[in-house]
Amino acid sequence: DMRRLFSARVRIKAWRQLWIWLAEAEQELGLEITDEQLAAMRDAHGDIDFEKAAEYEARFRHDVMAHVHAYGDVAPAAKAVIHLGATSCYVTDNADAMVLRRALREVERGLAEAIRALADFAEKTKAIPCLAFTHFQPAQPTTVGKRACLWIQDLLADLKAIQQVAEEVPFLGSKGTTGTQASFLTLFEEDAERCEKLDQLIATKAGFDAPVAVSGQTYPRKADYTIVAALGGVAVTTHRIANDIRLLSGLRELAEPFGKEQIGSSAMAYKQNPMRSERITALARHVMALVPAAAMTAAEQWLERTLDDSAARRLYLPEAFLGVDAVLRILANVGQGLHVNEEVVRARLMKELPFMATEELLMRAVKAGGDRQALHEHIRQHSLAAKERVLAGAAENDLIERIRGDEAFAAVRDELDDLMRPERFVGLSTRQCESFLSKHVEPTLAPLSDKLGASVELHV
Repeated sequence: DMRRLFSARVRIKAWRQLWIWLAEAEQELGLEITDEQLAAMRDAHGDIDFEKAAEYEARFRHDVMAHVHAYGDVAPAAKAVIHLGATSCYVTDNADAMVLRRALREVERGLAEAIRALADFAEKTKAIPCLAFTHFQPAQPTTVGKRACLWIQDLLADLKAIQQVAEEVPFLGSKGTTGTQASFLTLFEEDAERCEKLDQLIATKAGFDAPVAVSGQTYPRKADYTIVAALGGVAVTTHRIANDIRLLSGLRELAEPFGKEQIGSSAMAYKQNPMRSERITALARHVMALVPAAAMTAAEQWLERTLDDSAARRLYLPEAFLGVDAVLRILANVGQGLHVNEEVVRARLMKELPFMATEELLMRAVKAGGDRQALHEHIRQHSLAAKERVLAGAAENDLIERIRGDEAFAAVRDELDDLMRPERFVGLSTRQCESFLSKHVEPTLAPLSDKLGASVELHV
């Protein structure tokens, strides 16, 4: 769908529709344009001879005029009124606005699909304790689902940004060569009100509330930067999520979908590389790299307009949308099939948990009548010995067993098994996950529910 939106056919059909709307509006406002001419334009709307247009463009070195002539060839009765009073940006910018708004709605849907997949994953895994990391070093435990909520939170922020820029896509309207509407003022015999009505009428026909209030030859290129920056924000988020999945795949805690006949390596047959997440990071980096290009184009516009924007926009606008569309599709696919290796998760957590439990153990032992400083020294010595054993390759952390055998802790010996339940150390993780999903995710997805549920498949 995204690729089709940026296809030549959709682009030129939009140009022709804009020419039809212009002629209709000019007729409505009193110009001598006949019903026959309008009918000819409508009948030939989809009759696009791209080879003929290419021949014209090779002669004229002007794409819009090439298509004006190609349209006139298939709608000869209307040839005299096609593009009447307009400048090239009337069709290029207004068509871009129409495509960009539709493309942003596709991104909105893609974001919602990815959020839905990860929210379902978070719900299923909300109570599975796992080792949390800061600086990629073991920290206090969390749950698998709570971690997924961190991913979703950023995606929700991206969804809000995309929805906002979709509402604010600027429609140029009929502003003329330098934005003064001078050509239309001539056509309407110095009647300013009809010029303004034409501007609004075309915006209305295109589905926009209003055209931009003022412009040079184009709509503000700052708007393109705002759109690409929002897409860049999606790329930042998806890159971060995919990196987390790649790290956890390396620890064998998570596994992205892996086909029965999928090959992870041409040499190492046992490999199950997280290639989907790797592809997300690769494509997301490309999208992020496009944001400065849009910024530089906006910054380099001179006075009422300079043409160095045209070629650049034809690259970074579709590529940013296609890149984001791809990463969101892959992320939804990964989220729908993301698998938790619970035994691996628990084993890693249990290897670190004894160290994390020592503070509470110390408090319990002191409450039972022990000497705080003496107990602290016992724990310190046992912890160092256990850590040395783990670093030497031991499969398990025997700190708790060392403490169990120490008479200094005899008073709390019966409490050690309860102390070592991972669920005791995850704080409000499960509750936070449930609250976040019910209060933030579900209300956001509810208005988009009719757009969700499509099967997300990868073909390579």
